[in-house]
Amino acid sequence: MTRLSGKVFAVCGLWMVLLGVYFIFLRPALLPEDPRFMGTSLEALRLAAPGLERWLGHVFNVMGGFMVAAGALTALVAWRFLAARAPGALLAMSVAGLFSVALMSATNFMLHSDFRWLLLAPALLWALGLGCYLRERQTPRES
Repeated sequence: MTRLSGKVFAVCGLWMVLLGVYFIFLRPALLPEDPRFMGTSLEALRLAAPGLERWLGHVFNVMGGFMVAAGALTALVAWRFLAARAPGALLAMSVAGLFSVALMSATNFMLHSDFRWLLLAPALLWALGLGCYLRERQTPRES
């Protein structure tokens, strides 16, 4: 039986995988909010930097690949290492959450992204997972 923290983090891992797939296959190079944040128009950006969108496509492919990888590893840690209360698992999940979903959420709030409230959810879910892990008894997992 997987502990609640493992289930929460497994959901976080799946979310990261799906977000990575979105970045690789579906996300446009520039969202409508991007030129708005820069104080310009999409047309002006295309004129000033004709290869920007093509280059950003490559950047988002790499970023999406890292998201998929991080999500897969998060799911592995959730199912195997958190359940076993392996030394270092809590630290690894704390650092991973801080530099992935928490940083992403904070940055989207700083940018006043149209998606900032939606992107707060994974950070809150990650915090819930950490909280669950800390509250769970340190008894051996039941099979």
